[in-house]
Formats: sequence, C-alpha cells, structure tokens
Amino acid sequence: MPFAPSSMHVESTAFAPNAPIPKRHSAEGEDLSPALSWRDAPADTQGFAVICHDPDAPLVKDGSYGYVHWLLYNLPADVTSLSEDTREGTAGVNDGGAVGYGGPMPPEGHGVHQYYFWVLALDTLTELPEGLTQRELLDALEPHILGMSRLVGTYKRD
Repeated sequence: MPFAPSSMHVESTAFAPNAPIPKRHSAEGEDLSPALSWRDAPADTQGFAVICHDPDAPLVKDGSYGYVHWLLYNLPADVTSLSEDTREGTAGVNDGGAVGYGGPMPPEGHGVHQYYFWVLALDTLTELPEGLTQRELLDALEPHILGMSRLVGTYKRD
C-alpha cells in the first residue's frame, strides 16, 4: 500500500487505540464490522475507502503478507462515520473469499494479532464494482490517495 500520512484521525466507539476489539466484532462472535469515524481529512477530499488488515497473520497472497478482513470503498466525502455492521459503500472480497467484513480470528495458539483499520482519503469519488481484491482496489486507488490514517485494535482467539 502506498504511504500518504495525513492529519486525519480515525476512532471507534467499539474499542480504543491499541486495545482489544470486542468479541462481537470477531468471527468468534457476531462478526459485525465495528463503528468507525474519522475527521480532519485533507483538503479536496472527494471520497474515502476503508481497509482492515491483519499484518500478523501467517499468510502470503499475491505477494502481500497478512490477511485482509475488510475492503470498503465508493464512500463519498460527506461520509465520515460508519455505523456498526454498516451497509454504506461497496464491499470488496476479503481473504476468506467472502464479500464484506470478516472479523478477527487468529489461528489457535497464535496469540494476540493487530488489526489495522485504514481510512484512505481520495481526490475522487470512486465508482468501482463490488468484489475487488485488495490488489485490485489499491491499483485503482493509488493515483488518487491524498492521505491516510489508521486505528489499530487487537484480538486474541479464545
């Protein structure tokens, strides 16, 4: 993923930065995407995308490491928050092969994993089709990224 730091701030009412993600947002629980919000997007932002990625997962796919749990895109600039289990935007395919959110569930005995909820600010409102992979999404978004920020949560399997 390209790196475009910004002053954007991402937060969730479900968990604090670097704190455990509640079980209800995991594949062991209700598997609901957590509520997210962000502020201070770069000037000229026209759209957003969200990516949830677990860099601690022991998986290499398409030359990328970790596990993609969620791809959400085609979010207009006036959307600066997502409710729990949101239906906003267009979903991509996660590394479990499903379209939409797939919550944390590290392999048994693997310990605590970190989950990065990235918000990407874009210079355009995208109209991309449902079901893109992370590579396809980033190939389409890279020339349009104005800034990005993240919220990191943790999860350990019961």
